[in-house]
Amino acid sequence: MNYQRFIALGDSMTEGMTDEVINGKFRGWADRVADVLAKDNPDFSYVNLAVRGKLIGQVAREQVPAALNLIEGKSTLVSFHAGANDVIRPNYDPEKVIAEYTATAKRIATGGGTLMLFCVLENTGEATRSAKIWQKRFEIFNANTRKVATELGAILLDPNQDEFWRDRRFISDDRLHMNAEGHYRAAQGVLFSLGKVVDVNWRKPLPPVKTDLLAIRIFKNFKWFITFGIPWMSRRIRGRSSGDGRSPKYPTPTKWPI
Repeated sequence: MNYQRFIALGDSMTEGMTDEVINGKFRGWADRVADVLAKDNPDFSYVNLAVRGKLIGQVAREQVPAALNLIEGKSTLVSFHAGANDVIRPNYDPEKVIAEYTATAKRIATGGGTLMLFCVLENTGEATRSAKIWQKRFEIFNANTRKVATELGAILLDPNQDEFWRDRRFISDDRLHMNAEGHYRAAQGVLFSLGKVVDVNWRKPLPPVKTDLLAIRIFKNFKWFITFGIPWMSRRIRGRSSGDGRSPKYPTPTKWPI
């Protein structure tokens, strides 16, 4: 299908953190997908309502109503990727979050567009206590996402089907968001799911790399804790979010490419 409009909903992943910055904005996989979809339709427009740090309830309240007003039938692709920020919170309530996710996906589907959903990578290859806890949580969360996608006839991108995603070299220095290569691969995965022509090597693993020496690993861990760990804990203590006060980068239909 040649899409006339692409509406992207969600949090930091869909906003584009931490891809390359263009015109003061993170590029991200969604922008990269829009680049390709625009080639198929001279009237193509792009909307990105995603904001970093948003929880599923915030996406439902702040982004979905605007999206529903902009859907123009099946030729409008609507991507919905949210819930990960809820799952990694210490006070995570699985029943509440999964119910909110399901209700929100169904609400978007009523708009009549072509819905795309995403699973979250469950096993990142990390052996930390937090990683193991998050893996169990995401296994349950993803199971529901797959069920919802089937029920709604939505397109689904599930990175758990490909081993290469566990490579930490697709992740930025903050150890949470994808880097430019990660966003490129994610965009290729989305385009593949949409039946578009993609890079034949998008699933190809990166070449092997030597493990850092212990001293280097200790230095990197210390640097991460100072640069990213402390600010994250500070926001949690103060009940703040990285997305507070931020606006979507493309809140209205934007002729694409700019």
